[in-house]
Amino acid sequence: MVEVIDQMGRHVNVPKLPQRIVSLVPSQTELLYDLGLADRVVGITKFCIHPKQWRSEKTIVGGTKQYHFDRIRGLAPDLIIGNKEENEQEGIKALAAEYPVWMSDISDLSEALDMIQKVGLLVGRSEPAIQMVHDIEERFSNLRLSSKSISALYLIWKDPFMAAGSSTFIDHMMTLVGFENCLSQSRYPILSIEEIAELRPEVLLLSSEPYPFKEKHVMELKENLPDTRVLLADGELFSWYGSRLLQSPLYFEKLLSEVIVE
Repeated sequence: MVEVIDQMGRHVNVPKLPQRIVSLVPSQTELLYDLGLADRVVGITKFCIHPKQWRSEKTIVGGTKQYHFDRIRGLAPDLIIGNKEENEQEGIKALAAEYPVWMSDISDLSEALDMIQKVGLLVGRSEPAIQMVHDIEERFSNLRLSSKSISALYLIWKDPFMAAGSSTFIDHMMTLVGFENCLSQSRYPILSIEEIAELRPEVLLLSSEPYPFKEKHVMELKENLPDTRVLLADGELFSWYGSRLLQSPLYFEKLLSEVIVE
């Protein structure tokens, strides 16, 4: 066993090469797959939709907030990987009393890249993790941005409307793209349609997750916000902080091309 410090500052004793890994975070599950851990990941959540085949090949241990402790015990994991924001902390404490639980804590791109490298080290896949970080950094550095700032609001939920505020990973991604978040509040404030109108965003982004906004919602909101460009946004490419970041820069460029007419 070796002692490591996770992104929450917790000291965790883990095997030198974990063989039975449970992932409680969809974006980190995909990362483990892309690092070549197909034979060592044994459990995932019901929200871990990438890779698709793992949903039938791996044990579903619950969601990101509620866990089937009996299933996890049956898997006898030697490493559980979670996240401070996405996972329910009381459940994490209970799991940590029985198993090595390594937690990420991510609010910006640099912390996401740090997580990728640290997870790679944890599972004995440092070289591909370092290469992945290099590729992500290169693609973001080549991201072609607009010459002007664009005020924007990013909705993650409906009934009630909830938006991504400051101190969130989504907010940081918006900034990297060239959007200026209309919200000064932190975390995920609830907004009325009147409050959204008062913010007067140039662009309103409707995320595909966790609430699955559709084209009908675009039309509904356009009626209330005639001066705002309302667009659907790929939530995975704004909020997943694992290997999917490789795809984000190209998507962001395409999104900007819809927003800006130079």
